[in-house]
Amino acid sequence: MDNTTRFLFRMLLFLVATSVVGAFLFQTLYDAFLTNLLLNSLIFAVLLIGIFLNFRQVFILRTESNWLKSFQLKSKNKESLKSDLGIRKQFEPLLLLPMSKMLSESQNKSGKFSLSAQAMRTLLDGIASRLDESREVARYFIGLSIFLGLLGTFWGLLETVASIGDVIRNLSITGDDITVIFNTLKSGLEKPLDGMGTAFSSSLFGLGGSLILGFLDLQAGQAQNSFYNHLEEWLSGMTRLSSTNEAREGEQNISAYTEALLEQTAESLDELQRIIGKSEESRISANNHFAKMNENLSLLADQMKTEQQVLLKMANNQKDLFPLLDKISMLATTLENNSDIGIDQLTKVSIRNIDQVLGRLVSELSSRHEQLVKDLRSDIKLLAKTIAASGERHDNKDT
Repeated sequence: MDNTTRFLFRMLLFLVATSVVGAFLFQTLYDAFLTNLLLNSLIFAVLLIGIFLNFRQVFILRTESNWLKSFQLKSKNKESLKSDLGIRKQFEPLLLLPMSKMLSESQNKSGKFSLSAQAMRTLLDGIASRLDESREVARYFIGLSIFLGLLGTFWGLLETVASIGDVIRNLSITGDDITVIFNTLKSGLEKPLDGMGTAFSSSLFGLGGSLILGFLDLQAGQAQNSFYNHLEEWLSGMTRLSSTNEAREGEQNISAYTEALLEQTAESLDELQRIIGKSEESRISANNHFAKMNENLSLLADQMKTEQQVLLKMANNQKDLFPLLDKISMLATTLENNSDIGIDQLTKVSIRNIDQVLGRLVSELSSRHEQLVKDLRSDIKLLAKTIAASGERHDNKDT
């Protein structure tokens, strides 16, 4: 005997016991029922509808429980939900329809059933809200039965008070026989008694119906709680198998989303710390490079000053040589034009050699000057490229 069958048996047993008590009191209850046939029939109809709704809740749970057992059996046997579509359509769940779709998709993708803690909590909350909604109508009929009983009570009391007032107003004892007065009083009290009967009978049936519906609602609620607890235990077992990355032990009060967010934040902080450390190392390295660059620039500036002084000296020497060369050139021209002057051959050869040596010296000085300028330009270009490359390397390390 499963849980729903046990609660159904209790409900049927209670209805049988109530029917037995009603059978013993049938005549009294029948007379009370006839005092106000319309109102008491309405209360009795509310009672029957409430009984039907409570039994319907338990029968729905029975269908859901059968579907869940079939689903658990198939999951243990590692069968696919697609392999038994006929059974699924025949026993289509109502309360567990979202869970059916979710687990079906989970099996189709991974071949096994698994749920995260957050998904399980969402499913259980949705099922609990559906169970509460299904009980709201039955609870409304309990309150409606009490309301109709109280309505009949006040209605009967109003009739009683009005009838007693009419009897008192119509009662007259002047010149009449006491027997006639008593008969008039007795006939006048029939309406107040009918009103009292309406009040007490409607109160009796309303409170009795609410008592019956309350017990049935209690059993239906216990059946729903039992079904919910069984479902929660089963889903918890599935969640433990698939919760390796969802939650840590001892942190059940933190949601999976919050925990994942905290882990991501911690990883981001660690990464930021590493980036800051690398940036600090890059800054120190860049400072060292700049210090070495400053030293190299100082050495290069000193070298350029020295070379500039050498160039100035060479330029001054060239300026000093130009007048001498001019004189030698003029002398050579004069010698060529005045070949009749008495100069021996040896002197001519010496002068020509001096002229060649001085020409060679001038050309060498010019070439050395040009080479020195080229060297300075290449050194300056190399220095500019070095500074640019160092700046780019520093920017890349910072980014």
